[in-house]
Amino acid sequence: MIDFGFDKIALIGAVALMVIGPERLPKVARTVGHLLGKMQRYVSDVKAEVSRSIELEELKKMKGQFEDAARNVEQTVSNEIHQTSSDLRNSADGSDASSVDAVAHDYNQYDTLLTPLPDYRNPKKHWRLKRSAMPQWYKQRHGIRGKAQSGAARVARFRPPRSSA
Repeated sequence: MIDFGFDKIALIGAVALMVIGPERLPKVARTVGHLLGKMQRYVSDVKAEVSRSIELEELKKMKGQFEDAARNVEQTVSNEIHQTSSDLRNSADGSDASSVDAVAHDYNQYDTLLTPLPDYRNPKKHWRLKRSAMPQWYKQRHGIRGKAQSGAARVARFRPPRSSA
């Protein structure tokens, strides 16, 4: 960028003071400052947009790589399952049917283990309420207020009874 030293800025200020005049110089300087600020904000916005687009492209590439890896793992697992099941069928043809039934029984056990569990519900009725660290019996014994009361309610509660004279 342009390198401005103190001497160059002073020279530009002196020339601007002579050309523009002392009465209009503050207004012009303010306008130039606003324009420079807008220019800097525009440049930073463009830089941010470019960096966002670069990050988006990188994320898309990473997403593609993860999808490819997931597909490869899925294909490998399915190939292994098919190969194992075909091996079991081939070995079952040579042996008795009881081993095939045992394998099917084991498979059904694992299938029932994979069924989702019902959602957990907390058995307590008011489980979101804050529990006090001080026991209720201690509060009652020492006269600690258990419930909030307004000032008027407290005065009415402790007002001496009226005597009917």
